[in-house]
Amino acid sequence: MTAGVHAGKVALITGSSRGIGRTLALTLAREGASVVVNYKKNAELAEQVAKEIEQIGGPAIAVAADMEQPADIDRLFDATAERFGRLDYFVSNAAASAFKLIDDLRVHHLDRSYALNVRAFVLGAQRAVQLMPAGGRIVAITSYGAANAFPTYAALGSAKAAVEAWVRYMALEFAGRGVNVNAVNGGLIDSDSLEYFYNVPGMAPIETVLSKIPKGRPGTVQEMADAIAFLLGPASSYITGQTLVVDGGLSIAVPPYLGDLTAPLAPS
Repeated sequence: MTAGVHAGKVALITGSSRGIGRTLALTLAREGASVVVNYKKNAELAEQVAKEIEQIGGPAIAVAADMEQPADIDRLFDATAERFGRLDYFVSNAAASAFKLIDDLRVHHLDRSYALNVRAFVLGAQRAVQLMPAGGRIVAITSYGAANAFPTYAALGSAKAAVEAWVRYMALEFAGRGVNVNAVNGGLIDSDSLEYFYNVPGMAPIETVLSKIPKGRPGTVQEMADAIAFLLGPASSYITGQTLVVDGGLSIAVPPYLGDLTAPLAPS
């Protein structure tokens, strides 16, 4: 194991069998952290991540827990306490929702979006701080729909906005315990979730959005993981209650778009 900036730390990452969560788990492990890999259904993928972490040199366990279920959340943190005795990092990454126009949202869509994205974060943070007697870090993963509006994203975007509000309140109340709480707000990140969203029937082609991003491309899961790892590490010790936006400039670009200009203003 590398004696890196996360050496000796214990991290719990929800939804870490794939995507951003998996990449973050391996990133932290390469810097010396032990990791609790959480998954809902795919035990094979989660065990593979845990095995990769062990091959790097760090301890890891894979724990099945449906973050929509409070009893499962308790079981996840109980397993963490039993195996490691404490926690340094809690990353709330698991997310899901219904991508539907507001008129088509039903009660079960709203209930699930709240339970998985908001309630799970709050309940998880409550358990996490109990395992952080010497202080720690909490990071929630949100998205650019938290501060912007676009079709079919109302249920998830409003939930992520609520999470960012909870981050500010938690930062205030947990600061005295030495716990920093922040969010990482991702734009278009090249992951399974992005592919799923842009495959919703009737959705605009992703190319129409990529052309509006100043960086001209989607972000990578490694770029998201690196941003999260920064907020977990010692270099961010005086940062709390903030939302770090990782979107290639998407959220700051508004009409008229640079790519729509013509001569003599068009960039060469």
